[in-house]
Amino acid sequence: MQTLDFHVHLLSKEVRFDRPYDRLALRLFGRRFGIDVSRAIKEPYEAYVDALLGGLRASKYVKKAVLFGVDAKFSDAGELIHRDKTVCADNDSVFEIYQKNPDLIVPFFSINPKRADALDEIDRCFELGFKGAKFLQNYWDLDTRLPRYVPYFEKLAKLGLPLVIHVGNESSVPSTRRCEALEMIYAPLELGVTTVCAHMAINYEYSHIFRALSRRPRNFGHDYFALLALLRTHKNLYADVSALMTPVRAKALPHLASQTDVHSRLLYASDFPVPYSAIYNTYDLRLSQRIALHKEPNPFDRNARGLLAYFGEDSELWSNYKKILPFA
Repeated sequence: MQTLDFHVHLLSKEVRFDRPYDRLALRLFGRRFGIDVSRAIKEPYEAYVDALLGGLRASKYVKKAVLFGVDAKFSDAGELIHRDKTVCADNDSVFEIYQKNPDLIVPFFSINPKRADALDEIDRCFELGFKGAKFLQNYWDLDTRLPRYVPYFEKLAKLGLPLVIHVGNESSVPSTRRCEALEMIYAPLELGVTTVCAHMAINYEYSHIFRALSRRPRNFGHDYFALLALLRTHKNLYADVSALMTPVRAKALPHLASQTDVHSRLLYASDFPVPYSAIYNTYDLRLSQRIALHKEPNPFDRNARGLLAYFGEDSELWSNYKKILPFA
């Protein structure tokens, strides 16, 4: 079985791994993701890119990856407010890696609709060969339901570009909670955009840690179940399983595996390089399975093997990407 990873992040060329979250993640998980930690201190961007590409080339299960950055945050007037030095990789950086590795990378752009030149930038990226779009509207403090964004989504629909949109809690960048909600997919969905809801729309409360880690379905959040219902009725809606190996989301894997009527709408995805522990987790795998996953040296295969425990090799999860990216 070989598949495509529908959700992989490129980091900014300005990344320095100097935020507390980054330093901790690099120290605890850097080597687990194939990153040369010593080199990452001196050449963080280069070390990250080499680890990403090296992991893909050596992977048994993942042959290609959808790669994207995240655009900066802009005001309603189109003025730059904030550009995260870790997460905000630009489209030209994505394209540069794609040009050098077309056998591994499917490039998606990230364009904040608040940019004055947003529609022109979509055209530019489309002409370059980008195959889709990525939204992090919760970081951008952007409500997709506002009428001003209709032309943006209409252009995506006209060009046949799929949109990966973040839904659920966010911890890697500042986030507007109301913009994490499932309602953020409604506008592009209704305007005909092939919409990919990331992370299965799972919500949790940091203030209720035991509920956040509970495998009881009632603690998965309303949006998760609302998404399952929408997947059954909207032909242009998909959901990716990115970050479902993290403890706050892995709890849902047994339940999601049982929802076979929506498996034709699920896309395999990892959310690389989001860290997690294969042993100390909330899924219901046996200890021997957890240890085997922990010993897997390739980060892409580790994530894929974890999902294989719930979705066998014959599951549609692994091939659904062909419905959206038939050329991949």
